[in-house]
Amino acid sequence: MLQIYHNNRCSKSRECVVSLDASETPYETIDYLRNPLKFRQIKALLKKLKLNAIDIVRTNETEWAAYKGLELSNDDIVRILAKHPILMQRPIVVNGDKAVVARPLEKISEIV
Repeated sequence: MLQIYHNNRCSKSRECVVSLDASETPYETIDYLRNPLKFRQIKALLKKLKLNAIDIVRTNETEWAAYKGLELSNDDIVRILAKHPILMQRPIVVNGDKAVVARPLEKISEIV
């Protein structure tokens, strides 16, 4: 079963849910804003994504301004994501040991 890290206030995230519903693909929704991921969970997600932490940071969010221009390690950024989950890109779709940031939605086909 797929998992989607979802923010209902995000249009791309809502589009992903609509697309999965239309395809009748079973999935579990994870509201990562209500239930923020812990450091280890983010590290595991990054491994599935095959990305560095900075690759899933929404650098246009106001919460990122305090960190912009600082020299940060991957672990530093993971800690920031754990503290400020709004900074995490969405939607992220996981299928077993593979994951994608589903922007555009067609990226989901890479892991299904």
